Amino acid sequence: MGVDAVTIRTNPLRGIADALLAATNAFDVDRALTLFTPDAVVDDPSTGHRFDGHTGIRNYIEQYFIGYRTVTRLLSIVSAGESRVRARVDFTGNFGHEIGVLAMSVNSDGLIERIDADLE
Repeated sequence: MGVDAVTIRTNPLRGIADALLAATNAFDVDRALTLFTPDAVVDDPSTGHRFDGHTGIRNYIEQYFIGYRTVTRLLSIVSAGESRVRARVDFTGNFGHEIGVLAMSVNSDGLIERIDADLE
């Protein structure tokens, strides 16, 4: 078994990452938004934009996940502290294929406060 497989299974924030990917893969914006704090931020330089709060994150999901029919698969996840995780993901959609990173910060209630997203 590779290091990535072990890391994925043992990371305590895996459930949050799984829930986010399940919601975006189902193109369920409302379910995805329940995972974020109201003032959460998604900063994604690959899009050239930062998305603030539920309104911004809704626009992000609608444009870049639903609009491009993006399906995301978790490749690895590594803890970056008690409330931070770095997920390496595989994106496919009507744009082709990309590998990216989602660096997530989660509050004490288990809600996502920030995602720094980018392509490798």
